[in-house]
Order: sequence, then C-alpha cells, then structure tokens
Amino acid sequence: MNSDVIAGHWDQIKSDVRGRWARITDNDLERADGDFEYLVGLVQARYGMIREVAERQVREFGRRLEH
Repeated sequence: MNSDVIAGHWDQIKSDVRGRWARITDNDLERADGDFEYLVGLVQARYGMIREVAERQVREFGRRLEH
C-alpha cells in the first residue's frame, strides 16, 4: 500500500487503524489525516518498535484492506 491509498481512503479506514493499533487515539488519527509517514511514526512511538518494523506493519495492514 502506498501513501496515496491511505490518504485517499483515510476516512474509511480510521476505525480499522484504531482496531489494529488500540494505543493510537482519535486525536492522533485526526492529526495524521491520512499521512502514511505520520501513521508509521505513531505506530513506532506508541508500540516502541523500530521504524522498519512499524512501516512493515502499516504496509501489511494496508495490503489487507485493499483486498
């Protein structure tokens, strides 16, 4: 999933993001506003993981939503 897909479908996938990463707040989601890099940073910060792992998780999450 690329950043354009996240941005284009952000309103539809926000609840799915919260379901996948419960530590991300509604305020976080409003600030992210579909920004792929920001979402990766949130996952990284909230779950204490390295950037590469957070990015992989967000990309895998996005691929599942595309199908």
